[in-house]
Formats: sequence, structure tokens, C-alpha cells
Amino acid sequence: MTIPIDFLSGLITATFLACSGFFLRYWARSKDILFAGFALTFLLLATGQALATMLSLAAEERTWAYLIRLAAFVVLIITIIRKNLAK
Repeated sequence: MTIPIDFLSGLITATFLACSGFFLRYWARSKDILFAGFALTFLLLATGQALATMLSLAAEERTWAYLIRLAAFVVLIITIIRKNLAK
């Protein structure tokens, strides 16, 4: 029995959203910029995953999905660097 790709993509999207919610809750408690950065990163990853699944584009047409992922990781890197330089 095989699991459909759309089901797995939805599962991944839901997991990204759950992680974003957890980090958003931790940010609300501590006001630490690192938690806000992680929440935004997971939200961007969820958005990219959901759009790539819902639009069902061919692999050649998913360049924008990779740009969303790139933006997510750039946000994460900037957040980590900013947190480390604040000390």
C-alpha cells in the first residue's frame, strides 16, 4: 500500500505550522527574537510546501517554491547571527 504524495505534503505542512505555533507561543512568553525568527521560518516553510502541493506544478516550474525556502533559511541565519551578536 502506498501513501499518496498529497497526503504526505499535507502532513509536512501541518507539522511546519505546529512548529511555528510552538515557537510563536515561546516568543510571546519571552519576547526573544530567536523564537520569532524560528516561528517565521517555519511559517515560510509551511507556505512553500502548501503552495507547491496545491498548485501541482511540474518540477521545472517550482523555482518560486525554492525561493520561499531560501527566504526561510535566510531569515533563520539572520536571526541566529543577530542573537549571537547581541551578546
